[in-house]
Amino acid sequence: MSFSKIPRVLIAKCGLDGHDRGAKYIAKALRDAGMEVIYTGVRQSTEDVAQTAIQEDVDIVGLSLLSGAHNTLFPKLIESLKNHGGGDIPVFGGGVIPDSDIPYLLSLGVKAIFTPGTTVQDVIKEIKKILEG
Repeated sequence: MSFSKIPRVLIAKCGLDGHDRGAKYIAKALRDAGMEVIYTGVRQSTEDVAQTAIQEDVDIVGLSLLSGAHNTLFPKLIESLKNHGGGDIPVFGGGVIPDSDIPYLLSLGVKAIFTPGTTVQDVIKEIKKILEG
């Protein structure tokens, strides 16, 4: 997959969720697809993630959640990005997120939600589509 510029992706883990195997797997897959990936590590606040996104001048932020706090943390992250001047940075998410909650998250402006079973190829394809606008 080729890009006109190398996309910078921030993969984040917020809240008390310490399970990061999936986030690391996606980070490696995106890197292997030609993207530059920054991984925050676990237990970050939404404020920290937003500030890192701005400082690192990323093109997109991915939030991995397995804790069940998605309906709280996605809105907080989007608000934090807006408060720090990064309201134009698209956000996507992945993890254990019930299908019934996905419409709400999309209505907030989350660009895509990837649930268990989504192929890496589909994640890469969708991120590329989001970045191309």
